[in-house]
Amino acid sequence: MHRVGSAGNNANSTRPRKEKRLTYVLNDSDDTQVNDTVIAGDNTLVSCSSDTTLKTWNCLSDGICTRTLRQHSDYVTCLAAAEKNTNVVASGGLGGEVFVWDIEAAVTPLSKSSDAMEDDCSNGINGSANSLPISSLRPISSSNSITAHTTQCHGYVPIAAKGHKESVYALEMNDSGSLLVSGGTEKVVRVWDPRTGSKTMKLKGHADNIRALLLDSTGRYCLSGSSDSMIRLWDLGQQRCVHSYAVHTDSVWALASTPTFSHVYSGGRDLSLYLTDLTTRESLLLCTKEHPILQLALHDDSIWVATTDSSIHRWPAEGQNPQKVFLRGGSFLAGNLSFSRARVSLEGSTPAPVYKEPIFTIPGTPAIVQHEILNDRRHVLTKDTAGSVKLWEITRGIVIKDYGQVSFDEKKEQLFEMVSIPAWYTVDTRLGSLSVHLDTPQCFSAEMYSADLDITGKPEDDKVNLARETLKGLLAHWMTKRRQILGSRASANGDVLSGKDITARSLAHSRIEVDGNAENDSMVYPPFEFSTVSPPSIITEGSQGGPWRKKITELNGTEDEKDFPWWVLDCVLNNRLPPRENTKCSFYLHPCEGSPVPILTQGKLSAPRILRIHKVVNYVIEKMVLDKPIDSVNTDGTFAPGLGGQLQHSAVGDGSFRSGLKHWQKLRPSVEILCNNQVLSSDMSLATVRAYVWKKPEDLILNYRVIQGR
Repeated sequence: MHRVGSAGNNANSTRPRKEKRLTYVLNDSDDTQVNDTVIAGDNTLVSCSSDTTLKTWNCLSDGICTRTLRQHSDYVTCLAAAEKNTNVVASGGLGGEVFVWDIEAAVTPLSKSSDAMEDDCSNGINGSANSLPISSLRPISSSNSITAHTTQCHGYVPIAAKGHKESVYALEMNDSGSLLVSGGTEKVVRVWDPRTGSKTMKLKGHADNIRALLLDSTGRYCLSGSSDSMIRLWDLGQQRCVHSYAVHTDSVWALASTPTFSHVYSGGRDLSLYLTDLTTRESLLLCTKEHPILQLALHDDSIWVATTDSSIHRWPAEGQNPQKVFLRGGSFLAGNLSFSRARVSLEGSTPAPVYKEPIFTIPGTPAIVQHEILNDRRHVLTKDTAGSVKLWEITRGIVIKDYGQVSFDEKKEQLFEMVSIPAWYTVDTRLGSLSVHLDTPQCFSAEMYSADLDITGKPEDDKVNLARETLKGLLAHWMTKRRQILGSRASANGDVLSGKDITARSLAHSRIEVDGNAENDSMVYPPFEFSTVSPPSIITEGSQGGPWRKKITELNGTEDEKDFPWWVLDCVLNNRLPPRENTKCSFYLHPCEGSPVPILTQGKLSAPRILRIHKVVNYVIEKMVLDKPIDSVNTDGTFAPGLGGQLQHSAVGDGSFRSGLKHWQKLRPSVEILCNNQVLSSDMSLATVRAYVWKKPEDLILNYRVIQGR
């Protein structure tokens, strides 16, 4: 997902205002990617996600989210909890921020009324995290209304542990909650007092990102796993590394220790799970599978292994007596070399895994790892971790074709179309799902004819703005709910929002034009109807509070400009679009060299980018037939030489030529349009010709000729 900054604006800033973005997320399973979870207390689960939030859940209920906590500016990647101090949870993320939360205080409702709190809230954000206004903690649970909870103004603020300049990927806390360690892309282990957020030490030794951390129960020893393939054991009392273990041949992403901290289980990018005796340095390959290992959790005599394919596997593990596993043989001595040399040291003696298959597997939803936006800008081809290749229709949010496990590149070539449509959205798959980002005014640059979209009930030459119709489809449920709330009076005057709802302050930031080609209605055409079975989620923000996320079928109609970007509402409700660039294509239209046909125009012509070549053909025929006396036509049906009607600068409209001119239909000649000496297909658009045939920055030049004997 796109990194989302704070909702506040600095009033003294002179930078041009960047309009809020609207993102919608498509997913077969409708799940948000959870990056980490911890248990706080007896029945509270805390999760963190790439949507920049922490969520608290009641473990004893059926999936009820009790609070959404927002303080991070980017993906939240990791959590840590104090086992004995059950209310303390730490969070870290890609923004370089580390926060320490008192979960009980964070989720306790405040007695102050919602209205009073809103009045007291400030939208500004200053440099101190501890003075950050809690409007940024505005709840966005998909299980509750956006406005259901009170904004926590003048309430709880987490402690900020400041010092990281780059992304944080690993956190760990001792049992009492008096010690916190963190690591990330800075290649150092930082040690904190989580009660105050103050730094106590910094440990150097790793040569790459730190991805996993463990503390023993006393907080004396720390284990770290890194992308340099090494596992290091640190004595925090001595503030130094006392041992290093070269077990893996690639990045170490996960660690789990036995209760006595005598042995460590480790996994990572090399697809393998190892058990290592920290004293004797003896290591054993327990298992290896097809996917990298992300997380480990030791439970009694089993170890749970989470992998990048979203599955969780349960493997045997002698957690209470790990030495028993070494009796099976096959162990090796872990060196202290980096992985590049560790590979050499292990050549010819690759260990065999102890276990072949897991005891139990919980299959996950495969994440999308590759995507390609097709040229028609309505479809995206994806490939997931299971190897399945699928074709998505972006304007409906559904998979229209599952090709199975085929070559992604070959399928992409098969689906190639020579068509040019402006890039009206961007896509990323960092959540494991398709996230479609709409930014104004760029998103309103793409249009298609209704006939090309197979829309019935509209004239075939009507231009359809893809972003406008997509927004109508996304907000169809919201519109229905809003009409129900506002009642028949609002429906009768055709104005869903009153004038004061779209504030003059918002409108002043951008010039607006009315889309005269589209009706000011809420009708959703079939190519833009989103699924209600697997509805997409919207991620956006309005004039107040921070970003929020909600399924489109859970919008209740009360959301307004405080929740949505003003330009979205102005488009959907008032039929107003921002000024659009590059919707026209300028070109010259000349007869082919040596052709006896008349010169119809000596000036530059202008037409919509989406205009089809058959419309240009019709224009040529219309000028040749209607602008010439009938007696200038030879008996063989060709045109006598001569100068036809001239246009110094004309616009070729969508309806320049229409059928039904029966009195001269029999005189209609057969005309071809060429570019760069290539005959153009009648269904090509001017934009496509310019992109794939003309291929020059100068104005397009088209030539025409009459085909003899046809």
